Amino acid sequence: MSQLPPPAPIPPPARAGAPGAVVSARPPRRTGFWTVRAGISRRAYWALALTGLITPLLMWAALAAWGGMDPTFLPSPTAVLTKTWEWATETGLLEDMGISVYRVVAGFVLSAVIALPLGLLIGSFRSVQALLEPLTDLIRYMPAVAFIPLVMLWVGIEESSKISIIFIGTFFQMVLMMAEDVRRVPLAQIEAAQTLGAQKGETINLVIFQAAKPALLDTLRVTMGWAWTYLVVAELVAANSGLGYSILKAQRFLQTDKIFVGIILIGLIGLVMDQLFRLAHRKAFPWLYLKS
Repeated sequence: MSQLPPPAPIPPPARAGAPGAVVSARPPRRTGFWTVRAGISRRAYWALALTGLITPLLMWAALAAWGGMDPTFLPSPTAVLTKTWEWATETGLLEDMGISVYRVVAGFVLSAVIALPLGLLIGSFRSVQALLEPLTDLIRYMPAVAFIPLVMLWVGIEESSKISIIFIGTFFQMVLMMAEDVRRVPLAQIEAAQTLGAQKGETINLVIFQAAKPALLDTLRVTMGWAWTYLVVAELVAANSGLGYSILKAQRFLQTDKIFVGIILIGLIGLVMDQLFRLAHRKAFPWLYLKS
């Protein structure tokens, strides 16, 4: 029987820079305004952000200067600024802002403190999901304003009633979103921890919760915006101060400029809080923002 020829020796890999060497370089990072999910420079980002904020203001000023709109329906930016100064110097704007921020933050924090453990349990155990998720789904479709008569009977008309309305409007949505964040944790991570001997509490605290924390913080940021949307509803309950109360009072007297001031201030406060949440997210999870 004829023997097979010995295999040819494998040539050593070519060194970088040598002729014929194949250099595996990382593909350049995609940039451009219209490239899907491509990055842009920080300067371009802020330029676009300012453009998006200023353009509607310029359009509003142009429409008011045109003169075709009754100021009762559309006050000019100058009239709104004048009313802001008047409200700040004569009728206690800072006090109204302070009490509204307190009500929103109190209702939001109360929601978060209860929703976080419930979301972890619903997302981790199918038995708890079957027990609580249908009920939560049912209640979250009920309008918060419909609970005002009951809240007034249950907790009175003091600050607790305003906080309760914001809690009702925020809590049930927050629970379901947090449960969904927990369910997105890969099952492979949970099974690996169990294989290594992790107990039930360790699996929830050290694996599931740690993996879901970035998404949970994003959920808190989103639901903070919902808490602000329920402010006007909450201040229907026997309030005599606050931005929402001032908007409702201005509506009765057709003070459109004051309505604009209240709406814009709520938006600005919400924007500041949203940016603080984004900053906290970047500080807490910096590896998510590393450039590839």
